[in-house]
Amino acid sequence: MEVLLFGGTGEGRELAEWLRDQKIPATVCVATEYGGVLLPQGVEAHTGRLDQAGMEAVMLRRPYTCVVDATHPYAVEVTRQLRAAASKRGLPCLRLLRTSDGEDRCHKAGSIAAAARMLEKLPGNVLLTTGSKELSPFAVPGLVERCFPRVLPMMDSLERCLALGFPPGHIICMQGPFSRELNEAMIRQFDIKTLVTKDTGGYGGFREK
Repeated sequence: MEVLLFGGTGEGRELAEWLRDQKIPATVCVATEYGGVLLPQGVEAHTGRLDQAGMEAVMLRRPYTCVVDATHPYAVEVTRQLRAAASKRGLPCLRLLRTSDGEDRCHKAGSIAAAARMLEKLPGNVLLTTGSKELSPFAVPGLVERCFPRVLPMMDSLERCLALGFPPGHIICMQGPFSRELNEAMIRQFDIKTLVTKDTGGYGGFREK
């Protein structure tokens, strides 16, 4: 048995560690070098963003018996391409899902853009924990000045925030997941009135937020 694991989440790293401990050969694909650094020691990694053709090429390199999709729950396009690539190569594709940790005391929005429109009607500072790739809807006059984006400590994340016009002093570059205590400290420090997040389940720290 040999596993090709597409990671990028806490669940993916945990599975990679389990496969290593069970001495099951596995390769873990992550999109960035930073993602590779987060993997457990002794885990074989393939670093770099892949389109469907690239995924198929990786699948051909070794006699893999299955593909495991442990990418982020909101990476819908990646999951679609991964399933298509595995199907084309005749490999079973398993999806590792995190359980939802929904909370009824939240304002729910159907999209990032809808969340940004909602914020325009709410007062006070905003802690954005949606990731650097989905900040554009919040980068509008009257809202961008109130937002504190929390992003990964990577140059492209910081540069994206600056290019969108978020105040430099509002940009928080940190690696999660974060404890409830740290979230509370940030909320107090920056006088946050609204926190924006995705329903990322246990590993994503939804309950702590």
